Amino acid sequence: MHNDAKLRREFLRWIILLTLNNARPSGCYEELVLMTAQGYYQDATALELRRELDYLFDRKLAELRKEPSGRWFCDLTRYGVDVVEYTVDCDPGIARPVNYCHG
Repeated sequence: MHNDAKLRREFLRWIILLTLNNARPSGCYEELVLMTAQGYYQDATALELRRELDYLFDRKLAELRKEPSGRWFCDLTRYGVDVVEYTVDCDPGIARPVNYCHG
């Protein structure tokens, strides 16, 4: 059970990074990221998404702008782009698949 939660959390982080990469260069609001996440996990919640966005922010992979209206605007950092593009190593905590193109 614990492992399933860990796998879900780490894969959700990867989904978030991929979504933000596709939203470049403008970034996007959290609602778009949540809709994408719910394509994988129908029961994904806004709170769950925000928790993982905060994690990615703490790791300097994503930028967050928490607006007074309550909405969050998200974007990738340069480092986040490098992780998505397999330019740099990815530390544990994100379920980035192995890239077989790099040998």
